[in-house]
Amino acid sequence: MRKINVLTCGALALTLLASSVMAAVSQEEAAKLGTSLTPLGGQKEGNADGSIPAWTGGLKPGAAPVVNDFIGDPFEGEQPLFTITAANAEQYKDKLTPGQLAMFKRYASTYKIPVYKTQRTAAAPQVIYDAAKKSALNTQPVDGGNGLSNFGDSHYYAFPIPKNGVEVVWNHMTRYRGENQKRQVAQAAPQVNGSFTIVEFEDEVAFPQYMQGVDKDKAANVLFYYKQRVTAPSRLAGNVLLVHETIDQVKEPRLAWIYNAGQRRVRRAPQVAYDGPGTAADGMRTADNSDMYNGSPDRYDWKLIGKKEMYVPYNNYKLQSPKLKYSEILKAGHINQDLTRYELHRVWEVEATVKPGERHIYAKRHMYFDEDTWAAVEVDHYDGRGQLWRVGEGYVANDYQQGVASYAAQGLYDLIAGRYIVLGMVNESKRGVQFGTTPNSADFTPAALRNAGVR
Repeated sequence: MRKINVLTCGALALTLLASSVMAAVSQEEAAKLGTSLTPLGGQKEGNADGSIPAWTGGLKPGAAPVVNDFIGDPFEGEQPLFTITAANAEQYKDKLTPGQLAMFKRYASTYKIPVYKTQRTAAAPQVIYDAAKKSALNTQPVDGGNGLSNFGDSHYYAFPIPKNGVEVVWNHMTRYRGENQKRQVAQAAPQVNGSFTIVEFEDEVAFPQYMQGVDKDKAANVLFYYKQRVTAPSRLAGNVLLVHETIDQVKEPRLAWIYNAGQRRVRRAPQVAYDGPGTAADGMRTADNSDMYNGSPDRYDWKLIGKKEMYVPYNNYKLQSPKLKYSEILKAGHINQDLTRYELHRVWEVEATVKPGERHIYAKRHMYFDEDTWAAVEVDHYDGRGQLWRVGEGYVANDYQQGVASYAAQGLYDLIAGRYIVLGMVNESKRGVQFGTTPNSADFTPAALRNAGVR
C-alpha cells in the first residue's frame, strides 16, 4: 500500500509539473493582452504627466500616401518640441543612454537629438495579436533561454509578458516582420572626413509559414530564410549570402552559405554569426549587429534591468524618404541628425554580459527595446576593458501598411575610431519594400546560390 501511495504521489507530481510547464503564463496574465496591456504586451496607459499618451490602436493603412511601395510621412511638417545638444544634455541625462551622452561629448558641435511629440504608432494585424497571446500561453524557454519550445504554431512574440532579460530579447528576434519580402537596401561606412562608398544589396526574407514547397518537418526549427545578393560596387557584385535562421541555435546552429562570384564556389559560412565580420562592412560591424541584434543568445548572461522612459529614435519617416539622397544623410562622424526624429517612450532595459568561458568582442551590451514593438532602439557596446566602444541606434519607422515594426536605417557609431556604419537605407532604391512575395523553398537552398549570383 505504501509503495502504491508513493507511485500515485509521484505520478500526481509529474502531472502537476507537466501542466505548469505547458503554460508560460497563466490564463489570467495572458488575458491582460489587449485589455490593460496592448495586444503585444506594452503598457496601454500613458504616463503620469501625459508626455507619453495612451496606446489607442496605432496607425492604420492609408495613414499617409504610399508611392511605389514607399510609405509616406503621417507627421510631415511637425516641428520638434525641443532639441537636446551638448550644451543642455546634462538637463536630460536621466532619459538618455550612456551611448547618447558619449555621442554629445565626441561630437559636441554637430550631434543633436530633436525631440518630437510622442506618437504611439505601433500596430499589427489581428492574427498577429492572436499569435502573441498563443505564445504567452504556450512558449517555453529551453537550454536556459537559448532556444524555444511550443513556439512553432504561433511564430511571433515568444514572450509578450516577459519574466527575464533573454525573454525580452526573444521578443525582438521573433517580432512580426510582415510576410515574405524583397527589398533593395544600401549600406555605407563613411571615413572620418565623411567620404563614403555605397554598398547595394538585394535582400529576400521568407518565412516557412508563407512559402511553397516547404517540408514542415525539416523547417520545424526554422524561424526564417534570408538571401542577400551584393549588386554594387562592381568588385563585390554577385556575392550571395544564404541563411537558414534556426529557432534553437544551440541544438541546430544557424546554417549559412556564401557564393563567391570571383571563385564561382559555394561554401559553408559558419563565421556569419556572433562577432564574425558583417558583409562588406569594412570591419565596422559584426554579424550579430544586423537588425540591432540577431542570432543565438547563448554567449551572454541576460539581466533584465526594468522599464524606463527615454528619448529614442521613433517614427523616422522623414529619414527613409525617397526624396533624400544618401549624400544628404551621411555626414562626418554621424548621420545628419536634422533628418532624425526622437520621442519619449517606455523601453525595456536589458544588460548582456559575456558568460565565463565564452568570447565575444563585445564583452557587455546595454540594450533598450521599445515596449510597443519590441524592436531594439538603442544598444551600447562595451569592449573587454569595460570601455564604451560602439553606440547603436535603430531609427524606427513603423510600417502602417503592413503592421510591421521596421527601421528607416540602423546606425552603429565607433566612438574610438570616429567612424560609423549605416545599414538598411532605401532612399535611392528603385522602389520600397515589396511584401507578400511567394518564393519556393528551392529558392533558398545552397544549389540555388550560383544562379542568384550571376552578374
